[in-house]
Amino acid sequence: MKKVFHKIMSISMAFVVLFSTMSFTIDMHYCGDAIIDYSFFHKAENCGMEKEQVTSTCENPEMKKKSCCSDQQIIIEGQEDLKNNFTTLTFEQQVFVASFVYSYINLFEGTASKDVPYKEYPPPFVKRDIQVLHQTFLI
Repeated sequence: MKKVFHKIMSISMAFVVLFSTMSFTIDMHYCGDAIIDYSFFHKAENCGMEKEQVTSTCENPEMKKKSCCSDQQIIIEGQEDLKNNFTTLTFEQQVFVASFVYSYINLFEGTASKDVPYKEYPPPFVKRDIQVLHQTFLI
């Protein structure tokens, strides 16, 4: 059960890292209030009504008919820098990290001798469990 839980947690953490670093763009084309096309990888296709814009023939030729179409783009950017450089730390922080790693590695030095001092002595013979007999337990 513990192995299955660890596998599930590791897979879910991998997906969290994947989706937090992934960036993508959603491109949508609206005609009025209705969505006509959407795309994840390339530009959304137009409905063709933008080409039919007619210039007005009144006194002011610069006035054009306003298009009912609009494009919307949603950009979701992922996290770019996941790894901190050791060089971005200050000198005091670098000294602390180096000394912590050095002292942590030295905690696990093995002993040179392989002798077991209590090997020749037998374990004590227990007739009755004294703590249970007197009902005295350490809490």
